[in-house]
Amino acid sequence: MDNGMKVVLFEKKPDGELVEIEERTWTSNMVAALEHVNYIVAGGREYETIEGRLNVDTGKLELLLVPMRNE
Repeated sequence: MDNGMKVVLFEKKPDGELVEIEERTWTSNMVAALEHVNYIVAGGREYETIEGRLNVDTGKLELLLVPMRNE
């Protein structure tokens, strides 16, 4: 049985500060989809995925995101 993986989304601000957007459990299909996507929508906002890190100490996948401009 797949219990999913904890994923933490971090927004990188223009000054370099990192702000946690959210943490939630993703299914294995959602994690696998990261191979094919460059953009994520969370909290009604669109972000570009910059990089990811698997933190084995916490057992979480951490994603670094930058917001897309909505002009």
